[in-house]
Parts: sequence; C-alpha cells; structure tokens
Amino acid sequence: MKPPRRAAGAVVVRPADAGWRYLVLRCYRNWDFPKGIIEEHEAPLDAALREVGEETSLAGLELRWGDAFAETAPYAGGKIARFYVALAASGDVSLPVSPELGRPEHHEFRWADFAEARRLLPPRLHAILDWAHALVDDRSP
Repeated sequence: MKPPRRAAGAVVVRPADAGWRYLVLRCYRNWDFPKGIIEEHEAPLDAALREVGEETSLAGLELRWGDAFAETAPYAGGKIARFYVALAASGDVSLPVSPELGRPEHHEFRWADFAEARRLLPPRLHAILDWAHALVDDRSP
C-alpha cells in the first residue's frame, strides 16, 4: 500500500474591524484554503508558506500561533492536507499565473468572516476552519 499524498497549506487570517477574516480561494465551484503538494525533502511548514506565496503573492506571513497544525481526513484518493495558521497583517492578494498551468490556479479570492467562510468551504474543511477560528479567537485582531 503506497503512502498517502501529503499537502500543506495555511489558513491565512487578517484582522478587520468586525473580527478576523479568513482568506479563501475559489477554483471553479470549489472553495479552499491555499495549499499544495509537499515536495520531496521539503518540510510541511516550508511547503505551506511556499504554496501561500505561489497561489496568493502574499509574503512575510507571521506565524503568531507557532507551528500548531491540523490535518484533514483523507480525501481525493487518500490525500491528506496539513494546515497551519498564518497572519497576513498587510499585503495585497493577487492570483498569479501558474507556470505549469499557464493560468492562475484560482478564479477568485475573498477575505471572509467566519460565517461566510464556513458557508463557502466544503464540509471536509469545516473542522480545519473551526480549529483555526478557536485558535485565533483567543487573541483579538
């Protein structure tokens, strides 16, 4: 039995007047957090930060909550995604062209409040969003 494919990403948060906002990305009809496959000999946290940069152009993320992570249950042929929480206090999101695809990986992004993020994200990511929300909610924006 081959080991599961591993992905890493981040629940990127930003403070707003009405509370935390969560960065969600849309590819076709599917909403997700920024993430991607962990490359050989790459640490999961390094992969998560790389993927956020590649998919959103955000840099200088702050790991205010350390290296705490949560993982999804296996999905899409056994893939497991590990998520960290990262603060993007500033910087504009853009959806750069992927060299492999010749187009951006995503069609849209939103800084959503908790309720909107939960409504947009698929059920398999609700536990990740709930975990991140509990983590960041302990510290005001």
